[in-house]
Amino acid sequence: MSTSSNNKIALFIDGANLYATAKTLGFDIDYKRLLKEFQSRGNLIRAFYYTAIIEDQEYSSIRPLIDWLDYNGYTVVTKATKEFIDASGRRKVKGNMDIELAVDAMELAEHIDQMVLFSGDGDFRSLVEAVQRRGVRVTVISTISSQPPMIADELRRQADIFTDLVELQSKIGRDPADRPPPREPREPRHHAPQFLQRSTALASRAGADDFED
Repeated sequence: MSTSSNNKIALFIDGANLYATAKTLGFDIDYKRLLKEFQSRGNLIRAFYYTAIIEDQEYSSIRPLIDWLDYNGYTVVTKATKEFIDASGRRKVKGNMDIELAVDAMELAEHIDQMVLFSGDGDFRSLVEAVQRRGVRVTVISTISSQPPMIADELRRQADIFTDLVELQSKIGRDPADRPPPREPREPRHHAPQFLQRSTALASRAGADDFED
């Protein structure tokens, strides 16, 4: 990818999808490092982060992460989840952010040169194609290193560039040394890496495992 300062970049992060992908690969995302990595690749116009939240709870487990992102350079887009009972009587939570992401991408397309999509959701193939018709190069970041792969084949083929998330681990992954010592659970968390590690771990309740599109 070009590192020219004239290369206008926008990030579109499917929060639940990225969380599930990183979890599958066995590492945590350091969102401060992620932002710096793409700022070094060009003129980062916007970094969107999309996630659904359970608003009727007194405390949302993902709220600390959302708040940190909101104050540290990300544009956070959220909406309330919807609960339903499936055919087998199991409680499910629906929190699809595809429309919100697609609308933002189409509106921003004429102002950017490169779109970076953090998702493996095949539903985004049509969006990628539409953005490409407007002259925007699209990089999709997910993984084929897991079994099964976390990215739909049609989305990977449509992208101008596919980057396996595992290749970015050294650049945007959290150093395991930043994790709180397991025998000191009450240790104060004074710096962002530990804070985000805790927040991202807690976010599993709102992660892809409990969501249906």
